[in-house]
Amino acid sequence: MQRVTIRLPEQQSTMIDWLVGNGEFSSVSEAIRTAIRDMIDQRTEKIKGRLNLVGEMQKTSPESAVTYLKQTKEGE
Repeated sequence: MQRVTIRLPEQQSTMIDWLVGNGEFSSVSEAIRTAIRDMIDQRTEKIKGRLNLVGEMQKTSPESAVTYLKQTKEGE
């Protein structure tokens, strides 16, 4: 496993310590790994949804798919 050092605002650090202290997680590392895993899952689902939408749009209107992709890219 790779070691990564991060800086957190005091409030977030305090909340993580509270969650560990109340038995939600066995350690701070486990809490942060869980948060990262959840974020990756959410982002992956979001990307899959966009890809499915673009695929459907390409079937009916390739021009609208290109427009959607350009708008999505600009909005990031």
